[in-house]
Amino acid sequence: MNVRVEHRGRLDGQEVAAVLTVVEAATEADGVRPLNEHVMLHLRYGGDERAGAVLLYAGDDLAGYAHVDPTDPVEGPSGELVIHPAFRGQGHGRHLLQAVLDRTGGHLRLWAHGGHPGAEALALSTGFTKIRSLWQMRRSLFAALPGFELPDGVRLRTFEPGSSDEEAWVALNAKAFAHHPEQGAWTLEDLRRREQEPWFDPAGFFLAVRPAGSGGTDNGGGGSGDSAGGGTTGGDRLAGFHWTKVHGDGGHGHEPIGEVYVIGVDPAEQGGGLGRSLTLAGLSHLRARGLAQVMLYVDESNTAAIHLYEKLGFTRWDVDVMYRR
Repeated sequence: MNVRVEHRGRLDGQEVAAVLTVVEAATEADGVRPLNEHVMLHLRYGGDERAGAVLLYAGDDLAGYAHVDPTDPVEGPSGELVIHPAFRGQGHGRHLLQAVLDRTGGHLRLWAHGGHPGAEALALSTGFTKIRSLWQMRRSLFAALPGFELPDGVRLRTFEPGSSDEEAWVALNAKAFAHHPEQGAWTLEDLRRREQEPWFDPAGFFLAVRPAGSGGTDNGGGGSGDSAGGGTTGGDRLAGFHWTKVHGDGGHGHEPIGEVYVIGVDPAEQGGGLGRSLTLAGLSHLRARGLAQVMLYVDESNTAAIHLYEKLGFTRWDVDVMYRR
C-alpha cells in the first residue's frame, strides 16, 4: 500500500473532517481522546499558523494525524499524534512520528493521553524518556462540601464576556501560570474561541476581585503585589479566578460531569486561602447544577495543589504522560 506524508499549515474543510473522523475512531477504540482540548479547538478552526499539521495517508485514506507546535522557545517543540485503529500494527505510528521528528530536527516533547501502552511502547522504542505526568482527579459531588470564607476585602462575581474582564483575565492567567508553558501562553484569541464553544457559561466563571487600588495579601507567594494586568469591569482589580466547565460524554465515556477547568491566583494573594475558597465556590456551583461528579487536571509535580485537592476529597482517576527526545 502506498504510504505518503503531507505537511500543512492550515487545513481545508475536507482535511479537518478527515482528521476528526480519525480522532473519533481512536476515541471510540481507546476510551480517551488522543488530542487535548487546545489542539482540538485549533483543529476545528482549520489549524494554527503558529503550529503545523502532518498528515499520513495509506493509499487514499487518512491513516494518521500529528499536531506540531514549535512556539515554545525554552522547552522546544511539542506534538500529539493519532493513528486510526484500522491502520494500527502496520508501522504507521513510527512512520508518522519519524516525519514529525524530521520536521523538528529530532527534538520533540510528545503527549500520550490516558497512558496508552501502545503510545508508551512507541515513545520508548524511538528514544523518548518520560518527563511529566498530568493527573486527572475526580470527586463525587454527592459528598458534603466544607464551607469557605473569602479573604478580607475580596468579593466574588462572575465573568462578563466582551468587557475589560477579558484582557484582565489573560494578564492574570499569564502571571499566575508564568512557569506553565501551555496555560500561561493563552492569548485573547484563545479565550474568545472558548467563549464561542457550546459549553461556555459565564455563570460558572468566577472572579475574585478587590476594589481598584487595594493591596493583596503577600505571604511569600512570590508576587509583587502589583495589579495583574489592569482593572476589570466596574474598576475592580482581579485577584484570582475559578473557571468551571460542564461537558457530557463528548468522547470521555461518561455522563455530564463538572470540571475545575482553570484556577488562578495572583502570586501576591497566595497564602491567604483564596485558592481554596475559589475551588469550593466552583464546586458548590457545579453541585447546584445537579452534577454527580467533578474532575480536574493537575501536574504530578504540583504536590501542594494535589494535597489541597486530596483534602477536598479528590482522588487520582487517570494520567496523561509527556515524553521528550
